[in-house]
Amino acid sequence: MNKLSLKISTLGILSFILSTTYGFSQEGKVTVNQDEKIVNLLNLKKEMNKSDTNSDLYIIQIYNGNVRSGAYSAQKEFLESFSEWPTKVLFENPEFKTWVGAFRTRLEADRALKRIKSKFPNAFSLKPKK
Repeated sequence: MNKLSLKISTLGILSFILSTTYGFSQEGKVTVNQDEKIVNLLNLKKEMNKSDTNSDLYIIQIYNGNVRSGAYSAQKEFLESFSEWPTKVLFENPEFKTWVGAFRTRLEADRALKRIKSKFPNAFSLKPKK
């Protein structure tokens, strides 16, 4: 290969690289037009979620029966194994129930339930009635 063809080949490759690099690049600007009421609604929703801490929470029930001591023993056994979630024993005539946690989303409750089921296989998650 002589020097002239080498220079032409090098110049051709360099021109090809520069043209593909700058030839396909684009510069643009995107403008989003939205009603300002949407922003106000989103801010209102955020405020409602902050102030409304006990609505739409999911819980896990680990005990259901008509023996009070059974509910409290389930609570004690749970707290020995899992201390990161609060527990509550309540009486809904004629049964005692032991509830665990207060999860904001179903996904959080299901993740906790997966761990809890190793110790309490009959546990299940639910959304209590208001």
